[in-house]
Amino acid sequence: MEYRVFPQKTSLYTEQCTLNAKFVDFSGWLLPVQYSSIIEEHLHTRSANTIFDISHMGEIIIGGDASVKDLEYIFTRQISNMKHGSCRYGFFLDDAGCFIDDCIVYRYSDNKFMLVVNAGRIDADLDWLINHISPGTSITDVSSGTAKIDLQGPLSCETASEIIPGIKFSKLKKFTFQEFRFNSWKGTVSATGYTGEKGFEFFLPSEAAPELWREFIKIKSVLPAGLGARDSLRLEKGYSLYGHDITGNITPVEANLMKFVDLNKEFIGKDTLEKKALDKPDNLLVPFLCEGRRSARDGYRAFYQDTGIGYVTSGAYSPSLQRGIGLCLLNLNYSAVGTAVCFRHDNIVINAEIIKLPFV
Repeated sequence: MEYRVFPQKTSLYTEQCTLNAKFVDFSGWLLPVQYSSIIEEHLHTRSANTIFDISHMGEIIIGGDASVKDLEYIFTRQISNMKHGSCRYGFFLDDAGCFIDDCIVYRYSDNKFMLVVNAGRIDADLDWLINHISPGTSITDVSSGTAKIDLQGPLSCETASEIIPGIKFSKLKKFTFQEFRFNSWKGTVSATGYTGEKGFEFFLPSEAAPELWREFIKIKSVLPAGLGARDSLRLEKGYSLYGHDITGNITPVEANLMKFVDLNKEFIGKDTLEKKALDKPDNLLVPFLCEGRRSARDGYRAFYQDTGIGYVTSGAYSPSLQRGIGLCLLNLNYSAVGTAVCFRHDNIVINAEIIKLPFV
């Protein structure tokens, strides 16, 4: 049996130390929260490009003749119509329609797929997959040997082309991928990301990651960025985070994410979702914009006048708007755009308004 030492370190840990990174424990991993400042890294992503170490994410290879059939049943999006070289965001749900995880499925060939899953859910996802696939379908966890570097920002095409000239990055459409070579290493690059900017995610062997990281850092327009900027960037686009905005206690109906669910096929949890969507949920995840720079944080209680109506799932300061922003799970009756709400925690009171996504 392999024992993990917590917190784990990625293969880029030494590189990050030389850049004076400040670290936090995230899902059992020691990861940079910031290098210079969260605001600087955030704004640089919006104006130029930054690189993120996302090697803590899980990668699982699925293969075999029944892999398409199995994935169709356990994933909320269509699998059979995916082209080779395409990837698709969706969910694994339990029988009650609640989230097991959100993930991206990559299709390499007719019967070979890669699942990119959340770091804190790797073991749970593996157990769930094993219990819901055919005996002949193979599952290989390649997470420990795989690194992931995200290059994000409007200059990412130029930067990536300078480092890896064999790929026409400007032609790589969103949610597609290609395999590439970097020096003697082979990897996968996808036109995906978690910032809302043009960008790419590079998957390659862990031992190769420091070489690629150093090449990116040499470029003047590139700054390293940490989890702090990653969180504020994804919130400005209204992207949900597992463990905060989506959990094992709610469904895509409450999370306002039914656009990533295909009700025209059979999958685990479908019956519950259809009923909830028809009846309307009791609560709904909605975005809020605060009056000032201060944002309500995770767990702050939401009120309409003196009536408790829900709670904050994610909150942060938006460097682009210079206002507090976030997502909250509210009673459906108070979730309409334009509703004035307030958030309270101890002696803190923050006024806000329910708005429509995206923030930026």
